[in-house]
Amino acid sequence: MQVGLQDEQTVAIPAETRKEFHALTSGCGVFKLDRAHIALTGADRVRWLNGMVTNNIRDLAAGQGIYAFLLNPQGKIQADLYAFNRAESIVVETESKQLETILQIFDRYIIMDEVEVENLAGKVAVFGVVGPKSAEVLSEHAKEMQPLQVAKSQWNGFEITLVRGDNPCVPNYEIWAKAQDAEQLGNALLERAPEIHEQTLEVFRVACGIPKFGVDVRQKDLPQETGQERALNFNKGCYVGQEIVERIRSRGAVHRMFTGFEVEGAIPSPGFRIQHEGKDMAELTSVAALPTAEGVRTVALGYGRRELMAPDKEYVTGETKVRVAALPFARIFSN
Repeated sequence: MQVGLQDEQTVAIPAETRKEFHALTSGCGVFKLDRAHIALTGADRVRWLNGMVTNNIRDLAAGQGIYAFLLNPQGKIQADLYAFNRAESIVVETESKQLETILQIFDRYIIMDEVEVENLAGKVAVFGVVGPKSAEVLSEHAKEMQPLQVAKSQWNGFEITLVRGDNPCVPNYEIWAKAQDAEQLGNALLERAPEIHEQTLEVFRVACGIPKFGVDVRQKDLPQETGQERALNFNKGCYVGQEIVERIRSRGAVHRMFTGFEVEGAIPSPGFRIQHEGKDMAELTSVAALPTAEGVRTVALGYGRRELMAPDKEYVTGETKVRVAALPFARIFSN
């Protein structure tokens, strides 16, 4: 048996998950997202936010977005977010569970700055539309959008904001709508594509190699350890924690790196530690069983010692064998 391929009787994947996963990788699926939005206005909003996050807000064109981290002065990640330049404001999007942390950080650092913070909780409903055929469900305009482009639009009679996502595995979009339109809009979307449930979304996230804050990215982690170069800009100037990030860059690398693993044998749980020569050398943070044309492939995300994370390198701990794999798990999307 190949590393990562499991007997389907050993790893049971619900039929619903198989069907939904196939929709995401071959067709289209829709789902509601638990997202929070914060609107930043005021004359200093661009300068101030640029001094807070790891990516470049200063040169962000209207209608474009970036992914970034918020750090503490020690360079440790406190939250992750997307920021979009809406011309008249900057809209910050994050998972709802991170909202209070981000609002507290913003409040702490706005001192004499002309920046106003508006929590849009309860005003915006967010839907995901994901898959190779997602643009067909939306509009011709969707096909032309670039990753993290945002634009006002109309769909099926609803006034919406359409966002092209940055997942490189398949085309993906978000619809931002008025909260009062959520039920009707959701029903209209479900007439065009199947609903995707949380369990399948988690499997899909792992397949795409996307780290989740609070699971794969923790408040003890440094930005360069996460492998999310898309969150960093080294030419933007100073921001909270920047000295540590720059020091790591000047030294060349961090000791740990985020990577993928294909798993065979006993299926580990998140937190499982892989050993080498009697010492812990890697930790798994997310584990998922993926339905593929070849069979069930069990994969994991996690961190390992950089010098031991060469692609295809195999390690055995107890009854679990892992093989280091590049992210995303490309073979999943070629089946």
